[in-house]
Amino acid sequence: MVAVVGSWLDARSQHGQWLVRIDDLDPPRVVRGAVDDILRTLEGFGLTWDGPVIYQSERNHRYQEALATLIDNGDVFPCFCSRKDLQGAPVYPGTCRHRTDYEGRTWRFRVGEGNVKWADRYAGHKELNCATDLGDFLVRGVEEVFSYHLANVVDDADFGITDVIRGADLMESTGCHIVLQRALQFKPVQYGHLPIALSEDGIKLSKQTHARPLEVAEASACIQRVLEHLGMPSVELDAPAVMLSTAVSLWRSSSSINPRGRQ
Repeated sequence: MVAVVGSWLDARSQHGQWLVRIDDLDPPRVVRGAVDDILRTLEGFGLTWDGPVIYQSERNHRYQEALATLIDNGDVFPCFCSRKDLQGAPVYPGTCRHRTDYEGRTWRFRVGEGNVKWADRYAGHKELNCATDLGDFLVRGVEEVFSYHLANVVDDADFGITDVIRGADLMESTGCHIVLQRALQFKPVQYGHLPIALSEDGIKLSKQTHARPLEVAEASACIQRVLEHLGMPSVELDAPAVMLSTAVSLWRSSSSINPRGRQ
């Protein structure tokens, strides 16, 4: 919820649009009713969005077009490695990098050497090494399921996204997205990474770490905690929409709004 609220405030403070995109690239693995729960939770928290909800499962034709461009340009290669083959490797070790056939289990982007750099709106100057931090990442996985990286880069370009605000845990993903944007000659996007919420023992709060699920009945209290986490001035408990409206004004007017390093 930190990234959701932070990105909403950022968009509204700049009079921009805030879009909702559903990552359902692998429909058989989508839990029944999960998408409706997400949308109801956003509405209950007062987080209104602009335009129709974007479902990635309906956009495979665009991802396939992008993959074809990458294949034609030699930016990707077929890979036969399984998860077991790669177990324990911090990044892809380049096993299939020099293959020239077209029958791999998956497709990987050839990142090459050098560093990828960007001026992060909230985390400051960021720099990642392509070989050791990113590795040759997937653009299409097994059973022809497109990757998070390729799908998001294509969506951002198609829908004219100018700013992406998300959690600091996705920093490496941003590096992958920037090199993909360059390969596909897409317009650059500005990125801002917010400090993630951690448990007392320093673990990211999520379903995987058995964090409590979000409850609409506790929306106001949750928003207050999120704003505190982001270092915002205190906002009194009220209806979620009222609290968010106040927070937008504070975000817009305060020169001290700078989530860099807030924990």
